[in-house]
Parts: sequence; C-alpha cells; structure tokens
Amino acid sequence: MKKLTLNYKIWIETSDKKGIMGDGKWKILKAIDQQGSLMAATEALGITYRRTWGDLKKIEKMLGFPLLEKTRGGKEGGSTCLTPEGKQLVKAFDHFHHTVDDLMDKEFLKLQDTINALHSSLLEQ
Repeated sequence: MKKLTLNYKIWIETSDKKGIMGDGKWKILKAIDQQGSLMAATEALGITYRRTWGDLKKIEKMLGFPLLEKTRGGKEGGSTCLTPEGKQLVKAFDHFHHTVDDLMDKEFLKLQDTINALHSSLLEQ
C-alpha cells in the first residue's frame, strides 16, 4: 500500500458561497508584508500583479476594511504594505491555520491507523 498524505485547503466565504480569502490570498498578504511591495510579492510568488491587486481590492470591499496601504512610486519606487487591520487578519489566519493544521494532523493519524488495520486484516485472510 502506498503512503497516504493529507492535503486540504482552507478558505472563508460569504453565506452565498462567494470566496473571500483562503490559503492563496493569505500567502499573498504574508508575501507583501515580507517583501514590502505588491510587485515584489507577486514576482516572488509567480502571479500577476493586476489580477492580484483586483482580488485584494475585492477582499477589502467584502470585509469592509482596508488590507493594503499603497505609496506611489517616485525616486525610491513605490511600496505596498499591510494596514494594521491587514496585519491583524494575517496573524489571526496564521493562528487559525496552525490550530486547524494540528487538529487535521491528529485526526489524519487516526484515519491512517484505521486504514492500516483494515489493510492488515485483509492480508491476514
């Protein structure tokens, strides 16, 4: 039997099933915070700037608060950083993800034990 691994995605959505934010946007926000600009973040992640900017603006509209603070370019170039609310959201999603990841890992081990026991019992027959 091949080794099993757990794979899942987390996202939040509205009651009418419109996605707001998930693992991908969380990673984008973290990259913006680390890189200091949306352009650097999108380049690091290999995604398009224009679409990402539009997606983040939609998230802000749906959540009702700004995530990004943008400074126009100039001699030193522009920058995009997270607002205090954006930083708080990333921190909360980090905590949520860590908690869910731990729970999922523990429950997946139980599932693997069951699968292994079933597999073993069939081999013994």
